Amino acid sequence: MFYESTLHAGYVKDVFKKNLEVIEGVFSYPITNRTTKKVTSFYDVEPFPNYSNADNNLSIIEKGDSNQFSKRLKDFIGYNRSFLEVGAGTGQLSNYLAIGTNNQIYALDPAFESIKLGKDFAGKNSILNMNFVRADIFDDVFKPESIDVVWCSGVLHHTKDPKKAFEIISKYVKKEGTIIVGLYNRYGRLRTYVRGCFFKIFGEKFLKIFDPVLRKIKSDDTRKINSWIRDQYIHPVESVHSFDEVIKWFDENDIEFVNSYPSCEMTMDGNVDYFERKSKGTMCERIFQQIAMIFSPLGGEGGLFIFIGRKK
Repeated sequence: MFYESTLHAGYVKDVFKKNLEVIEGVFSYPITNRTTKKVTSFYDVEPFPNYSNADNNLSIIEKGDSNQFSKRLKDFIGYNRSFLEVGAGTGQLSNYLAIGTNNQIYALDPAFESIKLGKDFAGKNSILNMNFVRADIFDDVFKPESIDVVWCSGVLHHTKDPKKAFEIISKYVKKEGTIIVGLYNRYGRLRTYVRGCFFKIFGEKFLKIFDPVLRKIKSDDTRKINSWIRDQYIHPVESVHSFDEVIKWFDENDIEFVNSYPSCEMTMDGNVDYFERKSKGTMCERIFQQIAMIFSPLGGEGGLFIFIGRKK
């Protein structure tokens, strides 16, 4: 089994509060929830994001470093820490964060076919500090206060109860640890919904012209094209959220607000450090910043916003 070759097997087991079976190198817990099964079946058809045949450690590093947020996240995590990606999909971010570090990285996702792609990539490229977990968020398989940094982006809005799911994963964060969540915004998502209406009428050709992400994908890369269209326009379970809603979640779960992207406050400061404490702004500022997402690149690419907090 994959994990028998690691030096950290004992440490790995210490973070779990439930007995997990190892299946093809993946720590696994049975999926029983009907909504989760529906989402899992959706991603098993077309895992997202997928790997290309040419991907290796170098290409994953290049992809990660090209994204300002993921590069800053890797620097922020540093060394000798634990990191959990909830809803890891194929584990591309987790593999990127594991390469060249001694951190223990956990990638959790309910879709076995997706998570196995990440495990196979890690095994093929000798990434030994990766730990893949197939489980539902609502199975609550990790011990409280066992993880230094918890990341959950693009996931909670695909669950049956996003608020409850946040409550569960926030328990995993150690005191003074960090939690980062990304959700679809009720304003920022509007352009995607409009494109989705035209997609139903005119089909894929319309999206290839008007979706800014699809315009960047090579026309012969059908796997990436199909993955993006399915994830953005055909997903069976989806909700949208607001800044103030997530601020309330933070307050209810002893999470101190640190920062957000886009910012909660109206500022002209061009120096962005996502992990530097910033103001939550006023309610009017937060509403304005969310409406502005409609017209920004964020609104064009799906309307995701990110909140960063620290466990009190």
